[in-house]
Amino acid sequence: MFYYIIICLAWIIFHIPFRIRTVGRENLITDRGFVLCPNHLSALDPVFVVLSRFWGKPMWVMAKEELFRNPFFAWFFRNVGVFPVERGKGDKGLLNDAIASVQSGRGMLIFPEGTRSKTGELQKLKSGAFVVAEAAHADIIPCRIIYKGGKMHLFSTVTVVYGKPISIESLGLGGEHAASKLREAKALLIERYEQLLAENLRYV
Repeated sequence: MFYYIIICLAWIIFHIPFRIRTVGRENLITDRGFVLCPNHLSALDPVFVVLSRFWGKPMWVMAKEELFRNPFFAWFFRNVGVFPVERGKGDKGLLNDAIASVQSGRGMLIFPEGTRSKTGELQKLKSGAFVVAEAAHADIIPCRIIYKGGKMHLFSTVTVVYGKPISIESLGLGGEHAASKLREAKALLIERYEQLLAENLRYV
């Protein structure tokens, strides 16, 4: 209940300084777990994605560990589905919990770039989102965040575009030639990002 109250309050609060537009909401998966993969431009990207999705089961959202040093913020974030990740270090227990959560029907939000792009250009993708999707046998939903004018600022327009899910079976991850298949999967996701931008240039 706490999560849904916060989502409703945040929806009202964030629609005052920002205009949030959603495209392709019909592509969101509602009947099983999934891995949602947006590009990353701003510290507020997770907020805009969650608000554009608005309803449904709470998603797992990974955030940098520094945000959890304040006890109040740590309590708040954990109660809305945000969990800390220390950069450069793996947390097998947290990863297993995340996979189990996706298997149980929840979504997981992961930024494949790992960190924000300072130029607005897509960065090299990391493997975490694909590892979780393959282990949980969950489809990947590409998501393109577009800021009017290229950067986030107060009173800017933010467009969150959801693409058609990428079937995990179609990627054929794991097994023989796993590294090659992973590179192909990353290239496909980048291709989808570029496609979503090209189809929504009117919002740039």
